[in-house]
Amino acid sequence: MDKILILDFGSQYTQLIARRIRELNVLSLVENFDFPLEKVRELAPKGIILSGGPSSVYQQNAPLPDKRILESGIPVLGICYGLQVVAHLLGGEVDRSAHQEFGKALLVVDDSKDLLAAVGDVSKVWMSHADKVTKLPPGFAPIAHTDNSPIAAFSSKEKKIFGVQFHPEVVHTSKGKEILGNFLFKVCGCAADWQPGNFIEEEIREIREEVGSEKVICAMSGGVDSAVAAVLIQRAIGKQLHAVHIDNGLMRKEESKKVVEYFKKNFNMNLHYIDASAAFLERLRGVTDPEKKRKIIGNTFIEVFEDVARKIKDVRFLAQGTLYPDVIESQSHKGPSAKIKTHHNVGGLPEVMKLKLIEPFRLLFKDEVRMVGRELGISNEIIERHPFPGPGLAVRILGEVAPEKLEILRQADDIFIDEIRNYGIYGDVWQAFAVLLPVQSVGVMGDERTYEYTIALRAVTSEDGMTADWAQVPYELLAKVSNRIINEVRGVNRVVYDISSKPPATIEWE
Repeated sequence: MDKILILDFGSQYTQLIARRIRELNVLSLVENFDFPLEKVRELAPKGIILSGGPSSVYQQNAPLPDKRILESGIPVLGICYGLQVVAHLLGGEVDRSAHQEFGKALLVVDDSKDLLAAVGDVSKVWMSHADKVTKLPPGFAPIAHTDNSPIAAFSSKEKKIFGVQFHPEVVHTSKGKEILGNFLFKVCGCAADWQPGNFIEEEIREIREEVGSEKVICAMSGGVDSAVAAVLIQRAIGKQLHAVHIDNGLMRKEESKKVVEYFKKNFNMNLHYIDASAAFLERLRGVTDPEKKRKIIGNTFIEVFEDVARKIKDVRFLAQGTLYPDVIESQSHKGPSAKIKTHHNVGGLPEVMKLKLIEPFRLLFKDEVRMVGRELGISNEIIERHPFPGPGLAVRILGEVAPEKLEILRQADDIFIDEIRNYGIYGDVWQAFAVLLPVQSVGVMGDERTYEYTIALRAVTSEDGMTADWAQVPYELLAKVSNRIINEVRGVNRVVYDISSKPPATIEWE
């Protein structure tokens, strides 16, 4: 299968480049900028893309790839900082621009062959740079410009190396998909043979080959990733899979009951239900710090999971629903990207339990996992579920987690999601949920003074959760949700709506 290698220099858009390539049905793989030449040759990509990044090539210790990659004969496309890397390493010059260029710009195409074919004479592009190429490397020629960038794109057709100062991967670049497609198909000669559905049979074969007659244990929350992983592995090895659902007391309304019933009834799954809610809630008593909550929940989960594994006996493999964004972010911790959070799926349990990992979705994005899930016959209600944090409602209750607070939040959250579904916009929202604030305020109910809790509603739109904007849901919907929560949920007299984006905020409140 043809593949494109993306070298990551710390761009906020690196994952987006990978997604765009896959949308064109070509497999994309992301590695750090210093990925060794020997491994590049072993991977044998049809082309290499150098991502953008926050650095300047002339800075001390600037992230730079092995120059020999540019001399390997493999076609290369440099994007933004990647273009500057190419110029810098091959004898050109890069300097700070007198006029920074951020946002939309008009690209004037000077050479409409190869990379910029079918883009048009003038096209809208998205710029984000303070440096620019002031002198081309030998053998290179400009192929496009903007008012502020005389060299907004360049090429060496002999070397099959191209560079663009703008970001073709973002939606604001009107012909970005065509530009990436030109690189894949006209320059690299890729075949469009990447289909998540085709992945199923190959993965089943590999799982059977690796597992043999051994047992596999899988923690299944009921979320998209773990659910699809469990169904795929069960199709491969049947009752050798032991799926485990741990009710930590921090799930949404009747969630554990629904998950267990659905997978036992529809897939005859070998599913172990463990009610450990009392242990989790006891350990969380009096804890208000969000990181302490996460550690307590994580450690308690490991203890409960280990106990189940011992009772099953002779388990050799642990299956996880790790996704490619988790892998990319964990890799980037060693490179120029800023570390925001670690992922519980990348490392952790295997070190403690000494089990061999099976991660069937390690190279897939969330939307690709959903496509696999549909192929496997999992219902849309499961497949289209909004993401849910590992620590559950514990990080949606600001302050101490207590049973009465959990009950308030469950009811409020259920009303919000119910009305979003009724309004027909559940699928348009990336994530929606309620948060219980440690704030009580004065209210009036039935001519009596009240002093009760505040519920914050959060709904965001996003492509991959890396960035997000607040969802502009209709006022009439918010009014109905607020009215229902205040009237139906005892202990709440005020409802607010969160209108912050990510960044600077995060999607979750803790």
